[in-house]
Amino acid sequence: MRKIRKCRTCGRHTLLERCCGEETVSAHPPKYSPQDKYAKYRRIERYGRGFE
Repeated sequence: MRKIRKCRTCGRHTLLERCCGEETVSAHPPKYSPQDKYAKYRRIERYGRGFE
């Protein structure tokens, strides 16, 4: 079974491993875990200090 991937260069979704001469990445987000030790740091990095 092939999974949907996303090109970082052009933003297109594809089933190919390469697009625009670059490797594609998984289009699916990581699994959610309530015991996530690093969620606080990801929110700070993404939204800034006001969302701790």
